[in-house]
Amino acid sequence: MDKIEIIRSGEGVNYNYSQDHCFVKLSSYTTNNELCIIEDTLKPRFYLGRHHHKIMTEVFYVLKGEIEFIFDDQTIIGKVGDTITVPPNIWHAAKCEKGGKMMTIFKNGQFDLYLEKLSKMTEDDFSNKELMKSVAAEFDIYEE
Repeated sequence: MDKIEIIRSGEGVNYNYSQDHCFVKLSSYTTNNELCIIEDTLKPRFYLGRHHHKIMTEVFYVLKGEIEFIFDDQTIIGKVGDTITVPPNIWHAAKCEKGGKMMTIFKNGQFDLYLEKLSKMTEDDFSNKELMKSVAAEFDIYEE
């Protein structure tokens, strides 16, 4: 990155899915694939299934609501202003019954590129379990 980048409130590459609405606030394209930041508005009954990363660290900063972070040995209720850092190789899931909002920082991950790839896939692609597993692994996301 060789210039100042400003992404205002309500701006950024926009991905609006059934469970959440994401804005890319810092793209891994501009950070040599080292970092990306996503502003994520979680819709009511949001659920992110159990998974882990081999390389990526995730840092969740809760902006609105309460978000339940589920680990093998504990569950943490993240409240406004809380930061939860998940290093590589930690199995985790998340849910938010009433809806909420968080900023997620992905270190050594290209989650924005994952969202970009998902946005170009068809319904048939999404129903192909092997394809979806392969795409997830390409971006360091491993499910059971």
